[in-house]
Amino acid sequence: MPHSILIVDDEQGIRDSLGLLLADSGYVTERAETGEAALEQLSKRDFDLVLCDIRMPGIDGIELLRRTREWYPRTSVMIMTAYASVDTAIEALRNGAYDYVMKPVDFDELLIRVRHLLKHRRVLDENAVLRKRLRDDAAFDTIIGKSRQMEKVFDLIRKVAPARSNVLITGKSGTGKELVAKAIHYNSERRDNVFLPVNCGAISETLIESELFGHKRGAFTDAFQDKQGVFQLADGGTLFLDEVGEIPMHLQVKLLRVLDEREVTPVGGSASVKVDVRILSATNQNLFAKVQEGTFREDLFYRLNVVEIRLPSLQERTEDIPLLVDFFVQKYNAEMGRSIRGLSNDTMRMLMQHEWRGGVRELENVIERAVIFCDTDTISPAELPTTFRGEEAALVAPDDFRDAMRLYERRHILEMLQKNGFNKEQAAKALNIGLSSLYRKIDELDIGAGDLKGA
Repeated sequence: MPHSILIVDDEQGIRDSLGLLLADSGYVTERAETGEAALEQLSKRDFDLVLCDIRMPGIDGIELLRRTREWYPRTSVMIMTAYASVDTAIEALRNGAYDYVMKPVDFDELLIRVRHLLKHRRVLDENAVLRKRLRDDAAFDTIIGKSRQMEKVFDLIRKVAPARSNVLITGKSGTGKELVAKAIHYNSERRDNVFLPVNCGAISETLIESELFGHKRGAFTDAFQDKQGVFQLADGGTLFLDEVGEIPMHLQVKLLRVLDEREVTPVGGSASVKVDVRILSATNQNLFAKVQEGTFREDLFYRLNVVEIRLPSLQERTEDIPLLVDFFVQKYNAEMGRSIRGLSNDTMRMLMQHEWRGGVRELENVIERAVIFCDTDTISPAELPTTFRGEEAALVAPDDFRDAMRLYERRHILEMLQKNGFNKEQAAKALNIGLSSLYRKIDELDIGAGDLKGA
C-alpha cells in the first residue's frame, strides 16, 4: 500500500509542484492551504507524513507540528522553511519534527529525505510488531492449562514477575520452562529490555567461562579481540540460564560472585564490570541431590533458588491435554493453511492414555505430524505415530470375539467415513459395499450424529 503524504503550504504553486513530484514517485498526496485545513484532513484519515511550511497565517508550522504529535502520534512531520534560521530548525526538531528542508526546495534532496523517513518509520513499525509478538508469545495465553497445578504456576508468575528476585524453574524436559521465564520477564519492569536465554548444557566446558563472563584480547590462543559475556549482553534485562546444573564446579564460585556483587570480571581481565541483570534459571535435574553429592555448591543453590516454580509433567495434568491439543491444531492449521476441526473420540482417548515422557513438546510434535498427514477435517488414530499402535489395540479390549469384531467393524467404518469427508457414498465405494448396506451398518453399530461429525 503506497504511503500517504499531506502537503501544507499557503502558496498554491508550491502545493501543486510538490504534489505532482511526490505523486509521480508513487506516493498518495493530499493538499491543504492552512494549518486549520490540515488538522481537518488529519481528523478524517491517516497520513504517514505531513510536509508543512513553517510560516503560515493562523496555525503556523510549529503549532501544527505540536498538535499533530499530540493528536496523531503515528504521523511523522517534516518542516519546510524559507528562513535560513538555525533557531527555527532547532525549535522544529525539539518539538518532534523528523527533519526539515530549506526553500526553495531541492526536489532530489526532498525525495531522498522522504524515502529515508518512511523507511525509518517502517523499521520502527516492524520492531514494534516484533516486540508485541514476543510479548504475546510469552504471555499467559501461550502457557496452556486450566488444571489446579497450572493455576498455581500462574499465581507464582504473577507474584514474582514484578520483583528482582532470582527464580529457579524446575520440571521435566518439555514442560515449558523457557515459556515461564519469558512470562516472568515480559510481565516485569524489564520487559522493554533484552531477554537472553543461554543453554548452559549446550556450551563446551572449554568455552563456557568465556561465554558467561566474556574475555579480554589475548586471554587465550583464539582471543583475538575483547568479547562481552552474556551478563554484559543482558545488562538491564533478564538472563535465563537453562540447564544451570551443567555449569562446572570451578565456575560456580565465579557465578556466585556475580550474583552477590553484581559485577563480572572477564577472562584475562583484572577490572570488574558492573551489571544489572535479573537471573532466571532452570533445570530438569534435582539440584538439591547434586548439592548432597557435592557436585553443586550449596550457597549457589540457595542464591538461585530464592523462589522455585515447579512445573508439573503432562502426566500430572492430563485434564489440560484437550486444551493443548486444540491450541496446537489451531496453530498448525494457521501455519499449513489447513482447516482441521479436531480429533475423533478414539484419537483423543489414545492421547489421554499415552505416557508423555517428552511432555508438552512431544504432544506438539505428535499434533504437527497428524495435521500433515490428515486427509479429512478430523484427526483419526491412523494419523498418529506408529508408537501409538499398541495403545490403539488396547482400545479394542473385549474378550468376547463377536464384541471385538463389532468394535473393530465400527471403528473401521468410522475411519473410512472420516477419510472420505463423511461422504457416505464415497465411503461405501471405499469399503466396497452398497450405500444401503452402509446405512444399515451405521444403524446396527450405533454410529450416531456425533460420530459422523468427527466428535
